Amino acid sequence: MGEGDCDVDTLNGGHAINTSQEEKKPGINHCKHHGENGALIKPTDAEGGEEQNTENVFHVSVLLPHQPYNIQVPVSTQGQVQDLRSAIVEQLGTFQYTCFHLEHNGQRINDFTDLSEVKGLAAASEIRLTEDPYTEREARMHVIRVREIIGAAGDRIDALTGIDAGLSLHENISPWTGSDAASASKQKSANAKLTADANPLSDFIFDGRPSIRTLLPPNQESLPKTIKSLCVSPWNPPPPAFRQRGHLLYLQLTTNEGEQFQITSHVSGFFVNRSSNTRFDPLPKASPKNAMAHSLLSLIQILSPSFSDTFSAFIEANNKRDPLATFQLTSAIPSNPWLVSTSSSSATAHQPDLTRTQETYLLSGVENTETLRDWNEEIQSTRELPRETVQDRVFRERLLAKIFAEFNDAAAKGAALVARGEVAPLNPTESKDAQIFVYNGIFYSFGADGVGTFLSEGGDEAARIAVGKDVAGVKSVNQLDIPGLVTPGTIIVDYLGKRLVAQSIVPGIFKQREPDEPQVDYGGVEGKDVVADNGAFVSTFSQVSKALKVKKHSVWDKEGKEHVLEGSVETKGLLGTDGRKYILDLYRLTPLDISWLDAYWTDSTGHGQKPQERNYPHRMSVLRPELIDAYWRVKMSEYVKAELDKRKEDHKDTTECEKADKLEHISTDEVETEKTQINGIPDAETNGTEIMKDRGRVDISAFSFALNPDVFCGQTPQSKEEKEEWAQDEREVRAVADHLHQKIIPELIHDLKEGDVGFPMDGQSLSRLMHKRGINIRYVGKLASLTKDGSPRLQALKGLAEQEMIARAFKHVANRYLKNLPTPMATSCLAHLLNCLLGYETNSSPKARLDEDLQYLYKDADYSFANATPKSLQTDIEAQAQLRYRYTLEDSWLSSIRPVQLLREIALKLGLQLAAKDYILSPTPESRAVEGAPHLNGTDTQPPTDEHAVNGTSNNAGKKKKKRNGGDSPPASTTASTVLDPPLTFVADDIVNIVPIVKDSSSKSVLAEEALEAGRISMMQNQKELGQELLLESLSLHEQIYGILHPEVARVYHQLAMLYYNLDEKDAAVELAHKAVVISERTIGIDSDETILSYLNLSLFEHANGNTAVALACQRHALELWKIIYGPNHPDCMTTYNNAAVMLQHLKLFHESRVWFEKSHAVSEQICGKDSISTATLAFQLAQALALDQDHKGAVNRMREAYSTFHHKLGAEDRNTKEADSWLDQLTVNAVSIAKHAKDIQAQRVRRALFTPRVTLRTQPQAPVGRSTSEGINGHAPQSHGSLDERSIDELMKYIESSGDATRKTPTKKRKNPRSRRA
Repeated sequence: MGEGDCDVDTLNGGHAINTSQEEKKPGINHCKHHGENGALIKPTDAEGGEEQNTENVFHVSVLLPHQPYNIQVPVSTQGQVQDLRSAIVEQLGTFQYTCFHLEHNGQRINDFTDLSEVKGLAAASEIRLTEDPYTEREARMHVIRVREIIGAAGDRIDALTGIDAGLSLHENISPWTGSDAASASKQKSANAKLTADANPLSDFIFDGRPSIRTLLPPNQESLPKTIKSLCVSPWNPPPPAFRQRGHLLYLQLTTNEGEQFQITSHVSGFFVNRSSNTRFDPLPKASPKNAMAHSLLSLIQILSPSFSDTFSAFIEANNKRDPLATFQLTSAIPSNPWLVSTSSSSATAHQPDLTRTQETYLLSGVENTETLRDWNEEIQSTRELPRETVQDRVFRERLLAKIFAEFNDAAAKGAALVARGEVAPLNPTESKDAQIFVYNGIFYSFGADGVGTFLSEGGDEAARIAVGKDVAGVKSVNQLDIPGLVTPGTIIVDYLGKRLVAQSIVPGIFKQREPDEPQVDYGGVEGKDVVADNGAFVSTFSQVSKALKVKKHSVWDKEGKEHVLEGSVETKGLLGTDGRKYILDLYRLTPLDISWLDAYWTDSTGHGQKPQERNYPHRMSVLRPELIDAYWRVKMSEYVKAELDKRKEDHKDTTECEKADKLEHISTDEVETEKTQINGIPDAETNGTEIMKDRGRVDISAFSFALNPDVFCGQTPQSKEEKEEWAQDEREVRAVADHLHQKIIPELIHDLKEGDVGFPMDGQSLSRLMHKRGINIRYVGKLASLTKDGSPRLQALKGLAEQEMIARAFKHVANRYLKNLPTPMATSCLAHLLNCLLGYETNSSPKARLDEDLQYLYKDADYSFANATPKSLQTDIEAQAQLRYRYTLEDSWLSSIRPVQLLREIALKLGLQLAAKDYILSPTPESRAVEGAPHLNGTDTQPPTDEHAVNGTSNNAGKKKKKRNGGDSPPASTTASTVLDPPLTFVADDIVNIVPIVKDSSSKSVLAEEALEAGRISMMQNQKELGQELLLESLSLHEQIYGILHPEVARVYHQLAMLYYNLDEKDAAVELAHKAVVISERTIGIDSDETILSYLNLSLFEHANGNTAVALACQRHALELWKIIYGPNHPDCMTTYNNAAVMLQHLKLFHESRVWFEKSHAVSEQICGKDSISTATLAFQLAQALALDQDHKGAVNRMREAYSTFHHKLGAEDRNTKEADSWLDQLTVNAVSIAKHAKDIQAQRVRRALFTPRVTLRTQPQAPVGRSTSEGINGHAPQSHGSLDERSIDELMKYIESSGDATRKTPTKKRKNPRSRRA
């Protein structure tokens, strides 16, 4: 593909589908599959449901002990009794039931069996709900549930979830309308209200600065308050005498009426007792206040007259919101926005709730033993569950996903406590970096070289990289899911400058073995000096090596003894005391990047510093697995080609030669053969092999490719044969490294330049794109260096790459300061560093503001950050960029950065949550020249409110200082100096929160991925019915295994929405796209690149569904987010501008549509060049828009440009050239006709002027009332559309479009894009 790949892919009336940023190729093709009434088959159960057979789904009657006494509940014989219990308690009239059992035909039903095992259960069967006596645990769980149901639980605060965690803004952009789509009449009404001055895009400024208000939720009305408080009474726990009588808990209730009740939780239920705040008497209160109920919810309803009304209002208010936006995330860590509203982070938003501190007791009991878990045993026993049937695999993977999510959550919270010094180490006498911790059944250690293991590899830098690679290795092995080989639960957490490793405790890892017995059973024991090779690990390790392309090779210990290992010598096998085989230390699954190390690393000689050109900080630079896979594909292609060439020589047959040509470029999917099948449908690899055998019968079983991960690591082969083999292994590794430099990186540069791949929006998408191609992030400097040809797309890449390097360099500098800094001083450090980088225009010599009392408390802390200046920080960042990425930043880099985008990148990398204020950010000179109150490089011109103040400027800054000088501010001794200090852009209070950055080792669901891949292959084979069934099955599996709120589920929703859009099932596409947007916001980020793409595609689907008002709102929000994460004029934004223009044109807002077409065309000229097919295509559309806007001269000029480019690039016989020629002739004739008509009108006006001398020449440009042709005089559009003759416009539209419908899509939008016909 060539220049034309920059242009707009016009699909369905000029709209371009926004696909993944990594690749523009759609993942699925067209297919056809209908549910009832042609709609999407929806999940039917609470777990996200699979498509159920109607024969197995029926309704049963549940008989209740209280009102409403009888309810109907749908059940499935494939479900479990637990599913039926959940369905019962989630209904409005049955919230109060938690402690009960079910009976059928007088027999108690086991809660842990399948419904299919209940005898006689069929449609219309009656199931009786019987209330059970409470236990202490069930009473505690009941109290927690009631508090959540009635909205009395308050806000929870922990170290992992930050402020506004899991926030979704989608409801404010596109209000949720419930399960029923908006009616066509409502859509038409909303569209009709849109005018030139009142539409979501009317005040959009293309090159304006981003506004922080885009990321902030609006102030929402508080929910109705059902009670004042419900907490645990201070009389807890019950004394022994009353415990013997069935007392479980004592509670304290304060109703909205102001009455306070002391409540006893008894085995029989809840009742009001005689106690007060000063007197203990837990017996039932005397009549008439002797209220009692089995459920606490029912008791509250009895005691509070207003409760029923407020509770109903509370439920109604919650029902108005999208459930996906309110459900609690349980299977994924919620995303934390980097900007948070000051109202939600101030002290006033923190509500008092006594039970918040009592929740630990309610959850885990008095002894706090119920939450202690053996994480390793849970993970490994779940792995050992049966996996023979599909149902077994679904249950196993669902439970695995749940266990890993809970482990990740607990481990991350514990890591934050360890980083803050709140957990005692097991070895307090060791140095800090060598200390280890155990908390909540999880083992913690620092990602630093505390014991000298990596001394020769780079010390702490090498150790930090090694633990990161280890987590990636564990994830890879988990994905393989090899029976008999297990890994511990593992995550790494970056927090406050420290990297911590959290692992489930492997049984026997701390056991001291006999002196002659190695500490591990396979692999290197003490570096490379002692090697163990227990044969019991060979079979399992060989499966890992085969899948990961690791060569079986020899290594030698310190005595020269040879050991044959299946993996790297650094990879260890340990036989746990539980009898399981554990694989550990997986940071060396791929070989070293020897080309990088040869160029930039040298061993320390101990005689001074390393030379600057060889001072890379560590020797842990390894090749990415994606690169190994890419090179494997190359070798496989060469092998197949060689086999076919050999066959050509043996069989001089023309047919065989043709087959050889076809098979010369075999894809990955056509050569891999080892994946399993699902539902009898082969996956991509198996299917590709069959195709290959059918065509040429090439046997690939003899092909093998594997790399030795231990080359260049100090091994010393002994014999001649060993040395020759080792040299061959080294040559293969060098060949892979050369492939990276000679093929992979240049291809990525070419694809980005030509538009063959979606252009990244931010550092995260750039990193993801590089990693997908097998390029390590250390090569980002090389990417920036290869953008020297002046291409606008490559210049944009250079700016993005430099921004990523600067942000990462700042992170390393900040971590160096934070590592040995007390937690209370972290915000002061970060604020000062941000001032030095982004606030030097506000204060060219910022001073760190430190609390002297805290300095006195932490005398041994390192406060060297206070010495940092803008100049020294600039020098440090330049040094880090040169050290880590081998890139020299230009001298003027500080004046060319995009401050808002850089601030966002830094905040995301360090886990910062900043107060949403209108910061004056450097370096743009315009930030000084803004009139009135400054803003966050934004478009808003109103003065900032108190909620969006600028530190150190105007009255708001003074208020900030006063607040800082208040009672909880620094001591009086520092107050005077603070007042005299110049204003600062950032102060410590602006960093509202710091959240941990978590990298986990959880694998994707193999079953769900197999179904998804099988569906894609079936679609590519044109088996549309089967393909769609498999894709829907994959969606069902994703929902069942992960739960609804998970990033992987959002991506499947996104893909299926595109599928249904292409199938013209727009309602289903819109519904799925809405879900994809909400889940992406809550789990990936409200301003992530994936969320933006989801918004853009939702906009297209809504417009296609007739809801253009919502479509434009989604477009506006996506564009505002785009400006925040990238800035204006992203290389791919022309597609979005074009889509917005088409939508405005659909609403008959022709002038506004013209503006957006012009902007799209201008961006295309800037990015792709004036002579590109992209620009010609957009000029073609712009010409039509100009004609609709009555600018006929401009329309002719633009159409002439399009024709010229098409003729030059595609030739005179190309259909696009002919079509442009035809349109040019029509527009030219029409423009001449209108100009002539306008000239006649002008002549008439001149003749009339002879009789009316009051009219002077100055009135000539004004259009006469009722005329529409005066614009033909100068080729410009009229000032007012209201004065045009409607009849003349209709005639013009008929002439231009060959029909009377002015809103019909222009002809070229239904034709094939010109670039697709290029050679």
